[in-house]
Amino acid sequence: MKKTVAALAGLGVLGAVFMTRYPLFGRRPSKADQQQYTRSRQFSNGKFQNELPFQLKMEWETMKSILKDYGRELPSLKPVKPLPVVPFERRTDGTEPRVTWFGHSAFLLELDQQTIFFDPMLGRAPSPFPKLGGGRFQTTAPVDLDALPPIDLVIYSHDHYDHLDYHSILALKDRVGRFIVPLGVASRLKGWGVDPDRITELDWHESVETNGLRLTATPARHYSGRNGLDQFSTLWASWVIEGSKKVFFSGDSGYGPHFKAIGEQYGPFDVTIMECGQYDTRWSSSHMLPEQTLAAHLDVKGDVLIPVHWSAFTLAFHPWYEPVERLLKEAAKHEVSVVTPMIGESVTAASETRRWWREVR
Repeated sequence: MKKTVAALAGLGVLGAVFMTRYPLFGRRPSKADQQQYTRSRQFSNGKFQNELPFQLKMEWETMKSILKDYGRELPSLKPVKPLPVVPFERRTDGTEPRVTWFGHSAFLLELDQQTIFFDPMLGRAPSPFPKLGGGRFQTTAPVDLDALPPIDLVIYSHDHYDHLDYHSILALKDRVGRFIVPLGVASRLKGWGVDPDRITELDWHESVETNGLRLTATPARHYSGRNGLDQFSTLWASWVIEGSKKVFFSGDSGYGPHFKAIGEQYGPFDVTIMECGQYDTRWSSSHMLPEQTLAAHLDVKGDVLIPVHWSAFTLAFHPWYEPVERLLKEAAKHEVSVVTPMIGESVTAASETRRWWREVR
């Protein structure tokens, strides 16, 4: 028994040293935190879970096919020319929801005199080891933070590296009024120096109201974790934003019946901002194919769709521009309006945007 206690204590010390040396991994929720999460229907046996059966581990044959793809020279995984980036300009008038996209799933929502930054991953690589793996397509930062208006809220969908970025938190944490996150993600932020009093954690279907806006965490079909030892230790979510207009953000999610349920309970939505990219049939339980993105938009009763989760990093094996092309083809069948901003471009539901990726692919 004494040896076991000593071993556990040693692991705790090693873990603390490891976290000090590699803070990008982020602090895990403590045992005390986990006691609070028992209120969640999604928390069981020390882990969060999906509403439907979800298997993250893959069969050996599937893993072999993925490894084979990593070793192949696949075409068009990255653009051949620099992506166009529009310098941010502050809003001077207008009351419609305005969305400014900064590549991947990072976007600024301006609604009812409030500025909300979703999944602000502004770093150069979605990895704990930035020198390894693919970096951001454009070499410069997607936005000058000094150009932005005061940020009232930052909202995260989950803790994966391509959404929750350590360096972006360090740059933003003193510029933000409040952080709103799914259960467990507060541990990451507090470990990086964010004041706990400025963090609100929500379970699915829990809401918070701020200056006339109502923000609700809603279900998604995904997973979490920043290393192989802490998967499912924090919750993931989609988000409903209700004010003078209604906006839905899918976060990362496989397709499922939760979208129709969200539409019935919270819809319809003036704008949906939907995951569209980094997909593969081999991991379709956690990421939608473009045709499913369109189906999810219809399920939640969306009007105008803005696709995100593409055009920043190579995290799958499809051509970098394929997601939006497939989405537009499917949208045409259903007469759905799709707005496709350039990186840094601010748009409303009524904006007309061009097919800019065809100029650089």
